Amino acid sequence: MGNLFDDIEDAFSGFGWESALEVAFITLVIFWLFRLIQGTTAMTVIRGISMVVVVIVVLSRALDSVVLDWLVNNALAVIVIFVLIVFQPEFRRALERVGRAGGVRSWLGAGRVPMVDVVRVITEAVDHLSTRKTGALIVIERETGLQDIVETGAVLEATVTPALLESIFFPNSPLHDGAIVIRDDQVIAASCILPVSDFRAVGLDHLGTRHRAAIGMSNQTDAVVIVVSEETGGIAIATDGRLVRLPDVERLESMLLPLLQQGRGGSNGRGGSRTMTIAGS
Repeated sequence: MGNLFDDIEDAFSGFGWESALEVAFITLVIFWLFRLIQGTTAMTVIRGISMVVVVIVVLSRALDSVVLDWLVNNALAVIVIFVLIVFQPEFRRALERVGRAGGVRSWLGAGRVPMVDVVRVITEAVDHLSTRKTGALIVIERETGLQDIVETGAVLEATVTPALLESIFFPNSPLHDGAIVIRDDQVIAASCILPVSDFRAVGLDHLGTRHRAAIGMSNQTDAVVIVVSEETGGIAIATDGRLVRLPDVERLESMLLPLLQQGRGGSNGRGGSRTMTIAGS
């Protein structure tokens, strides 16, 4: 523990205005890099890796551990290379945004919008889709960015309205296959491809593709996914790897708003890959 305080004292003993400028510059560069990859799953993983590295560094200094010191000195470069290789597509897209100067404009956007009106619009559209037995798959983004999913479909960036949602999922329309992604009060993209849960691994062979895709999406992200069955018109909602069937849109509205407000407030209490189905298929 003494070494940790000695290192901190040594670091601040020669701290002047030049050092302050250097720290500010490095902070801005790191912030800029993080903003470039905002909206991708890579951001969540990098955040987790950063927390682990900080804990290891603090422990190595506090415990004066030779092993931890060796890990800190030798593993950091490997971790950086690992992140760059594994998330190469995300970093490539970030650099493309720089080339188009599109990333700068997104920094100036307004904060998240209130979700009450959006929830009402979604539930109204789901009610109509359910009554007509029109299949639908609606993904609502929370804290985890879904830009990777957005880029598998057709980008719309249109304000959410019941008419828009119903027209997208209208049978034989060009965009009715796949899922739509909603961010704030906009339909960002339609006809998106979602990861599908392996029914052999989790016993979901009695569910259709939409329901398995909803579970797969909620397993890998904190998104809220709404499913309307094409066969029965039934409504289901998937979060945290769990699929819950709902009796009506009133129940959907009462569940949806707290879920979205919870997701925008910070931790969503995800508990891993769990699956629960209610009321058959």
